[in-house]
Amino acid sequence: MKTLQQQLGNYGLYHRSKRNVLTHLLGIPLIVFAVLCLLARIQIPLGGLVIDGGQLIVFVSVVYYLMLSVSLGLIMAVLLTILLVGAQPIAAMAFTPWLTISVGLFVFGWILQFAGHYFEGKKPAFIDDISGLIIGPLYVTAELLFMLGCYKKLEQQVTDIAGPTKP
Repeated sequence: MKTLQQQLGNYGLYHRSKRNVLTHLLGIPLIVFAVLCLLARIQIPLGGLVIDGGQLIVFVSVVYYLMLSVSLGLIMAVLLTILLVGAQPIAAMAFTPWLTISVGLFVFGWILQFAGHYFEGKKPAFIDDISGLIIGPLYVTAELLFMLGCYKKLEQQVTDIAGPTKP
């Protein structure tokens, strides 16, 4: 398994434009939220317990993030749980509003993503490496933390791999 620095650095190779990163700060959370809204409607019986698809994907994602970094994994656990709690009422809606909201958010999130990659002049990272789909949410969280002055050493390690950010 690649290290946290390698994962973020490789993803960062496709995200050096500030405009691209900014579109991702909104687009990726919208996509994740939309996916959780869609998956939260799927009921999965586990013994005497019933979980939904959103809970399962959050659990699996958080385990992966924790393997990369305990502190970032815990931050992701909190953020994904907040998104999941917000997704539950939407998943409980009647079919048409649930699907309209979920798909609408999903499409809008991807429009933002592709607009950002237009500014970047590069294709999305997941085209070359499917792991970009799980690294994307971690990357935007890390970028936001970098903007807040946190994780300076990690920021430098990512920049060493991906290069400097461009205006």
